[in-house]
Amino acid sequence: MAGPAAPEVPKGKTVIKNVGLMLSGALENPVLDADTLVAIDGRITAFGKEKDLDTDQADVTIDAHGTALCPGLIDSHVHPVFGDWTPRQNQTGWIDSSMHGGVTTMISAGEVHLPGRPKDPKGVVALAITAQRCFSAFPLGGVKMHAGAPILEKGMVEEDFKEMSEAGVKLLGEIGLGGVKAGQEAKQMVDWARKYGIQSTIHTGGPSIPGSGLIDKDVVLEAGADIIGHINGGHTALPLDQIGCLCEQCGAGIEIVHNGNEKAALFALRTASELKQVERVILGTDGPAGSGVQPLGILRMVSMLSSLGDVPAETAFCFATGNTARQRELDCGLIEVGRAADFVFLDRAQHTAGKDLLESVEMGDIPGVGMVVIDGKVASGRSRNTPPADRIPEVV
Repeated sequence: MAGPAAPEVPKGKTVIKNVGLMLSGALENPVLDADTLVAIDGRITAFGKEKDLDTDQADVTIDAHGTALCPGLIDSHVHPVFGDWTPRQNQTGWIDSSMHGGVTTMISAGEVHLPGRPKDPKGVVALAITAQRCFSAFPLGGVKMHAGAPILEKGMVEEDFKEMSEAGVKLLGEIGLGGVKAGQEAKQMVDWARKYGIQSTIHTGGPSIPGSGLIDKDVVLEAGADIIGHINGGHTALPLDQIGCLCEQCGAGIEIVHNGNEKAALFALRTASELKQVERVILGTDGPAGSGVQPLGILRMVSMLSSLGDVPAETAFCFATGNTARQRELDCGLIEVGRAADFVFLDRAQHTAGKDLLESVEMGDIPGVGMVVIDGKVASGRSRNTPPADRIPEVV
């Protein structure tokens, strides 16, 4: 079977100057000594001090006006269906609305809300390939949706995973939302997926939708998935001692979501910190869901974990950018040469008590989004959803 068509390559040179704070997305060096960035054909080519960089002959020049430049936020856990519509709340425009919350990349945890979702192996494979093709060919507003995440059902065999991989499928949907719920059965399919380069995520906690079930620590550990999906519950969390065991007894990604238990979220973060393994912490919304759609969900998680989890704001932003990029093997999420030129411009919200962006986040406030850039191109200006930022960038 033929693989997916290669995406269109962006063209042109983009220069971003007068950056007041450049957040790298990398835990090892979260704040860069830089005020200017250059991207060519949608890729970062240089960053540093303006006097040291070639900023001539730019196709687009953005004056940041002292605002912060951050890698575009990544939502590690969403449930798309098709296009920018969700039947879960019969809502349109949720992906575009999330872009106004600084999100430039989304990871599907399964197209589980599709009415009449097929549950036979051939139907599961067909839906995964169809979703992957549709979202690859139709980037909504520029937001990069990594979709086509099959929900595991009984009767699937190794050949199914081989076929999906050859067709471009790179993700499994949440294990436990379909007919496969036992640890041993899930492990066989996780092993097949891993053999063919498909990353796996497992549901954690109580049932979230009819047909799903309790997935406790023993099932999670036996299945051996790559990502512990919503370790703080989606919505119902496991007991804290089980969450602690999951953090301690495996090396999988620790995914904390907006639509989960906040006490469990903070416990998972503190446990990862005590283990000195905060590089495993990644963030998602787990929407659309019964609790709705959360366009500012990732920003809210950054502010919540920073303010209540006593984490420096520049570190909390790494959970939503570089950590996720590394766990999910993405080409974005970090300000590094060669990475995708996906950015969000941030500043303190007007009238926040914090004196600057980082302090305002550490006090629990959501920052204002002034602009979103995807593949070096301006995707949106001042956000229609965040509180208004003190300063906003402009194309000059």
